[in-house]
This record gives sequence, C-alpha cells and structure tokens, in this order.
Amino acid sequence: MDAKGVITRSSPYTVKETIERLQAFLQQKGVTIYARIDQQAEANNAGYNLLPLEYLLFGNPKAGGVIMAANPVVALDLPLKVIAWEDDQQKVWIAYNDPLYIQERYALPDGVIAPLNLAPIITQVLQ
Repeated sequence: MDAKGVITRSSPYTVKETIERLQAFLQQKGVTIYARIDQQAEANNAGYNLLPLEYLLFGNPKAGGVIMAANPVVALDLPLKVIAWEDDQQKVWIAYNDPLYIQERYALPDGVIAPLNLAPIITQVLQ
C-alpha cells in the first residue's frame, strides 16, 4: 500500500462518510469541489468488482494560482485530490499527496506550499 509521496491514514468512517465529511468541510471553507467520483460504481458498471473507493477533486483557484505561477508544471498535480477506500479487512483508508513530495518534485519555494498541506484538514475531518 506504500506509494512514494503519498500520505495514508485510517478512517473511523465508511468510505462514503469519509468523503462526505471531507466535502462538507471543504465547502464550508469556500473550497471548490470539481468532482466526486464513486470509483466502485464506475468499476462495477464496467463489470469489475471493486471494494468501496471514492475520489474527491478540489481546490482553491487563488491558492493554486500562486503555486502554478511558481512552476506551471505543478498543474499536473492540481487541483488537489483525496481518495478513500475500503480494504479486504473492511478497514477504511484515506490518502493524499505529501506536500513535501510535491514541493521537491516541482522545485517549489517554501512560501507557496502551505495550501498543499492537507494534514490539518484530514485530522479535523476524521475526528
């Protein structure tokens, strides 16, 4: 389950509840939700049986604009995204990109990466 540059945490909620809590929190903060995809439903529609997995794509154009001005190629990793999934032990996980990995990957200056740090948001959502 380890992936370079990805932070993974367990969630005490179902996949759907985890993503709903995150989406509601972000919307309260004025963050734009670009997409929410039920990957399990999509896979099932394609004839593949997948455990619960949802994806949320979101961002703040003002904050993202500053980051992309520092290096336009960072747009490959923006807007931000989070996935939540259930494993075969019925444990729910949430994962997102490590801001330090993105900073290193795109040689971003320290002053612009704060909006990439999702740890405080995820901590609040999982309480």
